[in-house]
Amino acid sequence: MKRSIRWVSGLIVVFMLIVSTACGANNASTNKTDTAAADDTNQQRVLKTLKGDVSIPAEPKRVIGLSVVYPEFLYALDVTPIAVQNYHAEFPSYLKDAFKDTLKMGIARTPDFEAILSSKPDLIIAPIWWSDKDYDQLSKIAPTVLLPERDNWRDELRDVGEVLDKKELAETVIQNLQAKEDEAKKKLDQLVGDETVLYMEIMDKEIMLYGENSDRGKFIHKVLGLSPINNIPQSENSVSISLEKIPEYNPDHIIVHMSDETNKVIQDRYNEMLNSSLWKHMTAVKENQVYLMGGKEWFNLGMSPLADSNAVDEVIQAFEGKQK
Repeated sequence: MKRSIRWVSGLIVVFMLIVSTACGANNASTNKTDTAAADDTNQQRVLKTLKGDVSIPAEPKRVIGLSVVYPEFLYALDVTPIAVQNYHAEFPSYLKDAFKDTLKMGIARTPDFEAILSSKPDLIIAPIWWSDKDYDQLSKIAPTVLLPERDNWRDELRDVGEVLDKKELAETVIQNLQAKEDEAKKKLDQLVGDETVLYMEIMDKEIMLYGENSDRGKFIHKVLGLSPINNIPQSENSVSISLEKIPEYNPDHIIVHMSDETNKVIQDRYNEMLNSSLWKHMTAVKENQVYLMGGKEWFNLGMSPLADSNAVDEVIQAFEGKQK
């Protein structure tokens, strides 16, 4: 009987040793997996920047882009920023759903450091002309990359793509927009032909007319190929005019952009223009060829692929609607 008890006890000890060994091996395997996952999460890339070498996460998850246009660059590259600087109270329609959970910090040149800190970013990207003075404080919150000032948003997008390791996607965004603009230019040539188009912006203190040399005017007249009126000064990017001067410019079509459609001063100036006999006697007005464009949707026009793509859609829709 004692021999049987010893034999059973021996079996139990052996069994427990086997289980203990298996658990140890399993825990070791789990620990290795956890360590590997942590290593993946902590992987870094070193970038040469305007401020020297900066180590950033290989795959950043919580990114902030400062200035009003950098958030659009991020989203064009499939990155939704966790916090942004915003000029308007609401996001433009083409970002409204995508940015529903994105924190708005206002557009002050000195950023809201407290809001940035509470957002827990793992990467901050900004143009140097906007954030150079704030670099030391920003870099204490998260790795911060300042990018050079560029004359063309396409080069800015390429710079951001370089930081995010998305150079190919940046080129795809640029090429896709180019194809869309080329198609729109052909369609507008069929719809409008050589008829002249004037692009004006109603602001709180003035009415601005944009020529071919401005970012906005270039988009309308060169990118989309809509013919400008002859008496816009070619040496000027834009011209500020009073209501009394409007009859001097008498195009076949007018694109009207309200810089902020929620601003009462701007609304009053717009309504004053609409009720003016000078306005009512213009060719475009009499032919019902005036097209009102939203303020915040056109705020970054000529500076962002998303804003430009949206504007292409709105212009086509406006001129196609006239033909129906």
